Amino acid sequence: MLSKRQLFLNHVGQTGPMPIGIDVSHAQGMYIFDHSGKRYLDMNSGISVSSIGHCHPRVVSAVQDQVAQYMHTMVYGEHLQAPQISFANKLVAQLDERLSSIYFVMTGTEATEAAMKLAKRVTGRTEIIACADAYHGSTHGAESLRSDESYKQAFYPLLPDVRHIRFNETDDLKRITERTACVILEPVQAESGVNLPESGYLAAVRERCSEVGALMILDEIQTGFGRTGQLFAHQKYVIVPDVLLVGKAMGGGMPIAGFVSSLEIMNQLTKNPMLGHITTFGGHPVCCAAGEACLDVLLEDDIISQVNRKGERLKSLLEQHPIVKEVRQAGLMMAVELEKRKYLKHVVTQSMELGVIIDYFLFNNRSFRLAPPLVVSDEQIEEAAGMLLEAFDFAMKKYA
Repeated sequence: MLSKRQLFLNHVGQTGPMPIGIDVSHAQGMYIFDHSGKRYLDMNSGISVSSIGHCHPRVVSAVQDQVAQYMHTMVYGEHLQAPQISFANKLVAQLDERLSSIYFVMTGTEATEAAMKLAKRVTGRTEIIACADAYHGSTHGAESLRSDESYKQAFYPLLPDVRHIRFNETDDLKRITERTACVILEPVQAESGVNLPESGYLAAVRERCSEVGALMILDEIQTGFGRTGQLFAHQKYVIVPDVLLVGKAMGGGMPIAGFVSSLEIMNQLTKNPMLGHITTFGGHPVCCAAGEACLDVLLEDDIISQVNRKGERLKSLLEQHPIVKEVRQAGLMMAVELEKRKYLKHVVTQSMELGVIIDYFLFNNRSFRLAPPLVVSDEQIEEAAGMLLEAFDFAMKKYA
């Protein structure tokens, strides 16, 4: 009889030749358990998803209650569904009045795709500008925004009329012109290794987009829902985009995402042509119920106010080790850059062996990602740091 791992490799589509392969039994709070009983401290949150921990009781209860009432009844936008309406109302109440309407989808990538369509529809233009070394998804259109031509060439031809600017380079903003439909960027670049915006940079992008009539699309799929120390990072930098992309941590572990804009802009998808964007499972009532429960936890349980302090504590415990070159941090979104590239694989694999889950970045091969659930305790920060320091020692000895 084939092993579970072999069945997984044979029949579940793979993304790479060496999957992590934890045989998950269950997960609770900060921990994931495998079928042998081994406990892993999750310092990755499934790439910033499980921000209030695994199987939070309020999210589980909301899911169970909604499943017992109804699940899918009709494609998005046709039926009045209380979970959608309640969650949308509560979420936009936390945003600027110019971000008053949310269109629910299933994934962050779909939110990116729909926002690009919306920008073209609103402006009548075709050029899209993205930042180099950014990641906005892996579908055909979203992949077109990637700057890595050596990677993209396997999928050519991709979406035309995409241009790139460099993050934090204000001189590049002159490339945004009256031909530009939208500029899409992250407030903190995630996959290039947590690159923070320099003072005034996001405001300069906002000003330039307003000057030329281009939409500013801010991708907060990773930075949203408290990750950087405020509910959304753009609130920290005191700007308001024309379109806000949200996802990942939005559903407390359930799949949900969305794009948010003004009602005036959003309504452009309802005419000329009608059904400008449609989705079967977007705004699924179970996911919306989970999302509202997750938002309630974030707003009511004094979690977000602790994020910066926890992030600084974790950073201080790691940054003095001799193999650590730099720790870049926005709240509990962190990149630990190592002095030598060859250390990275040993740190990640040894950390896993010791029982702490960390991860790589897409566009930075000298840093590893730390993005623990925001509910991580001070004791768990100490526990994780202890294992990571042991992994650093292991990697250093490999090349002594």
